[in-house]
Amino acid sequence: MHVSAAPRRRAKTGLAVSAGSLFAISILSIVVLMALFAPWLAPADPTAIQPAQRNRPPGTEIVMRTPQGEPFTLVSRLGTDTLGRDVYSRILYGARVSLIVGLGVAAISVTLGLVIGLFAGYIRWLDGPVMRLMDGLMAIPGVLLAIAMVSLLRFGVLSVILAIVVPEIPRVVRLVRSYVLSIRHEPYVEAAITVGTPTLALMRRHIMPNLVAPLIVQATFICAAAILVEAYLSFLGIGISPETPSWGNIIAESRLIFRLYPHGVFFPGLCLGLTILSVNMLGDQLRDILDPKLAKRS
Repeated sequence: MHVSAAPRRRAKTGLAVSAGSLFAISILSIVVLMALFAPWLAPADPTAIQPAQRNRPPGTEIVMRTPQGEPFTLVSRLGTDTLGRDVYSRILYGARVSLIVGLGVAAISVTLGLVIGLFAGYIRWLDGPVMRLMDGLMAIPGVLLAIAMVSLLRFGVLSVILAIVVPEIPRVVRLVRSYVLSIRHEPYVEAAITVGTPTLALMRRHIMPNLVAPLIVQATFICAAAILVEAYLSFLGIGISPETPSWGNIIAESRLIFRLYPHGVFFPGLCLGLTILSVNMLGDQLRDILDPKLAKRS
């Protein structure tokens, strides 16, 4: 069963004319470029501590040192933090952490949720035990479960990704299962069963193509939520290790002096907010385009 190309055509047309999607794509493109070219865009080492240059306001000329200990002068565009590190450089490298966590959590959650949801929705005897397990995981607040898991693991990006993935999997499983339960009674699926199509082949050819659109939309929302949860964990001091630049770490380190030196919280918070807003706006736009009912109504 091949899915019509109409949703793809609607996606291209809708994304081309929507001002909101253009804004979201523009912001996300900037964030991706920041992450990819951070080593070339950053004027200073994001981990270099310079106590003599701490808490300098944006636009101040500061003296930094190379890894070899040689001094050099630069204009700190976004100021320095409490340890004299360049905030602009740390924000550039922090974009890497946010994108890795967001995309990693979305990819793993959607992949595992797709597999579990397919079998739970199609194989009747698996449905009950699997969904009771998913209900149990969903009964625990996602952030609380992530905090508990990070506490049991070591500091690092991989630990944060795994901790955020676990609360997100049940949401994907429930979404996939609901689609599978409705699709399995379609005439073309019943015809495939009648002619003896193997279960895995039936899932791959007739069920999975119908799940692409909703999973793409769900992945965008998971990505935005993962970026926010990573910032929560880093802000609480149990996420990314303190020496690794991340937007949550930058905000946490400057929160106590926010009234005197707001630049250490404002600029990383602005980047975090715009990134999450852009991902959510893109997800909303994709949902409106890929959902046939909403597309027909619009």
